[in-house]
Order: sequence, then C-alpha cells, then structure tokens
Amino acid sequence: MDFRYVDYDEQVVEEIHEMLEFGDESDNERPPRPSRAFIRDRKAMKATPADVLEYPNAYHFVVDMPGVKRDQIKMELENDNVLVVSGKRKREKEKGKHEKEGVKYLRLGRRLGKLLKKFVLPESADKEAISANYQDGVLTVVVEKQRPPEPKQPRTIEVKVGSPQFQAGH
Repeated sequence: MDFRYVDYDEQVVEEIHEMLEFGDESDNERPPRPSRAFIRDRKAMKATPADVLEYPNAYHFVVDMPGVKRDQIKMELENDNVLVVSGKRKREKEKGKHEKEGVKYLRLGRRLGKLLKKFVLPESADKEAISANYQDGVLTVVVEKQRPPEPKQPRTIEVKVGSPQFQAGH
C-alpha cells in the first residue's frame, strides 16, 4: 500500500540544521531553530494517536480526539492529497465553581491544546468521496477508493484490399 503519515522526525530536523550551516559562519553561531508553529505542530502530531485501516473499497482513518467538541474539529485537504485533521481541546471552566469552593488543580495530566494528524492519501483514494463521523471522542474519516477503470474493449479495424491511399511514395 502506498500510504504514509506526515510526521516530523527529530533526527531529520537535526540533519536539516546541519545542512543549513555555512562554512563562513562562526562555530559559535547556532543554525536557525525551527519556528514555534513548527514545533507546536510536531508535538501535536506526535500526541495525536491514529489508526489507518484499508478495506476493499475504502480507507478508514480513526483519530483519538478525547474532550474535543465537534465544532472544534477541522478537516482539510492540502495539495490535493494530504488529509489534515486538527482540533483543539480546552479546559472546561465552570464559572466560579472552583474559586468559591477553594478547589485548585494539583496535577494536570490530560493534554490540552492542539491535536493534529496529517495523512498522505494513496493515489487510489477518491478525494471527492470523504466523510467523517465523531462519536465518544473518536473521529472516523472514511475515504472511498476510486473504482478501477473499465478495461477497454478491443476495436475491430476493417482491412481494405487495393486502396490507392497506401501506394508507395504517398
């Protein structure tokens, strides 16, 4: 199958940094660091678990997005072949309840913030037939496969005898 995740590998980032170094620069200068947005997206992609299943007629992308409200989920198709699924989980704020009762967080163990996953769609994916369902914190995206083209039927060509079109020199 020609499916792959889009992900940022730490080693790849380091190699890019090394390639960007120029001999004229001082050894004390560090190569430019990735942008905050790049790092944030990279962390979000690593922290967003997903499964990919291939059925005879479709691909299913199952993405865990616990605590994300449906209106906070966004799906886009980039470059006509990259499916981008993102969402944002925010802390529930019960108006004044915690302050009145003197409750404070001792530990925040649940991940808050951006969730992100990118999938490069195979050539067989029908980019016009994408649907999604969100239930119990799990987003299931279904991308139908394109139907294989119908095999072309052989065509009979009439053979003519003695036609002047095919004489030598014409």
